[in-house]
Order: sequence, then C-alpha cells, then structure tokens
Amino acid sequence: QVQLVESGGGLVQAGGSLRVSCAASGRTFSSYSMGWFRQAPGKEREFVAAIRWNDRSTYYADSVKGRFSISRDNAKNTVYLQMNSLRPEDTGVYYCAAALYRSHPLSTSRGYDYWGQGTQVTVSS
Repeated sequence: QVQLVESGGGLVQAGGSLRVSCAASGRTFSSYSMGWFRQAPGKEREFVAAIRWNDRSTYYADSVKGRFSISRDNAKNTVYLQMNSLRPEDTGVYYCAAALYRSHPLSTSRGYDYWGQGTQVTVSS
C-alpha cells in the first residue's frame, strides 16, 4: 500500500511559477513510475507529466511542454512538478499517481495503482 500526499498548491498570477510536491509512503518508491494529472472544474481529468521508474524518462502533455518539469528524489520518496510561465488554463486540482513497475503508457490514468487527494492550483489573469 502506498499513500500519496500532494502539497505546494496555491494562487499565483499568470506568468508566475509554482512547484507542487508529492510525498509517498513506503520503501519501494523507486519501483513506481509517477504521474501528475489535473482536473479543471467541469472537465475530465487530464495527463500533465510522468517520470518512469527505471530510467527516469519524462513525458509531458503538449500543453505544458517547455513550461513544466517533472523530477523525483527517490531518497526522499518525493516527486515534484515545477510549473513555470503559468496560464489561467493551468488552473485545476493537481493529482499525483503511482504505477508499480509501469513503463508505458504513462499518459493515461488507467494503470496507475495509487492516487493522492490532490492540491489546488489557481492561476489568475
């Protein structure tokens, strides 16, 4: 069983930056590919970014490429999402998710084993 706790959300002006974190419980964090998803009001949850468990390959949604960066610190059981040049359309609840030994695909919510409760990110115009 893995528990995921997101933090770092908040209110930021358009063009600003924010880093959200996801801390995982358990001793096998390095065996999990980690993903970030978001859900805006009235919209379906969508993929944002992912990092693979074995080679740390990263994947991004087209809408965030060049602005967001995902990273992980296995010693701290934590995955990060650095968000730069934020836009109002980035507003939503950001969820992290964990998939044990999963290599691909990482851009679909199906296949992730555990989910956090989410952290709110609001970008004002």
